[in-house]
Amino acid sequence: MRRRVLIRSAVVVTIVAVVLGGLFAFQRKLVYLPTGGPLPSAGDVLPGGRDVTLTTSDGLELTAWHFPVADARATVLVAPGNAGNRALRVPLARALTARGLSVLLVDYRGYGGNPGAPTEEGLARDIRAARAHLTGRVVYFGESLGSAVVAELATEDPPAGLVLRSPFTALADVGRVHYPYLPVRWLLLDRFPTREHVTRTTAPVTVVYGSADTIVPPEQSRAVAEAAHARTVEVPGADHNDPVLLDGPELVEAITALA
Repeated sequence: MRRRVLIRSAVVVTIVAVVLGGLFAFQRKLVYLPTGGPLPSAGDVLPGGRDVTLTTSDGLELTAWHFPVADARATVLVAPGNAGNRALRVPLARALTARGLSVLLVDYRGYGGNPGAPTEEGLARDIRAARAHLTGRVVYFGESLGSAVVAELATEDPPAGLVLRSPFTALADVGRVHYPYLPVRWLLLDRFPTREHVTRTTAPVTVVYGSADTIVPPEQSRAVAEAAHARTVEVPGADHNDPVLLDGPELVEAITALA
């Protein structure tokens, strides 16, 4: 009897170890959901658009789209979320350029046909390459995971303004919401501690979030706003990927107000 119990226990431990090992090994496939290329040229997407190449500190060449506006009072550096590619952010670029702002749409490594594989450290290098491409007044806009990316950048290179859309407090915090029975904090390779970053920036911050967000709990976005002493814009009834949070008037106005 005792031997049977020991065998069963060993089987359970083995299964758990295999499952956790698999999750550890393939976790970045769950975090990063890139859409590849090829993509059209920037000029075919919006009139006056320019294709640019950004060179990272570890030697990658990343493609991006720059949409300059004559006499723009600022450029908006857009740090996208974890899914898709920059083509999904064109409606936002269109809305912002119509308001007199230049826009740089980037794709991280592994996204939009770019080389490399995404990691927290890699995305930090990517957004720094994008920032180095710009001169003059710059506003950072981060979308979901991109909020953590620009919040970290702002700690060493403060922008004119920082707009965070649907930010989570830290990747482990949002991971626990969706995987409550897993030791998420122990397993994660990438941290993205947004709340920690915003306590170390001097830039004015606005947090935009949907009250019905099923991906990032609204209370996490509010916690980030509280830590940053930020202005908050709650969009009633909006879920994480609803169009109103991609290029809606509340979001566009929040960005424009800090430009």
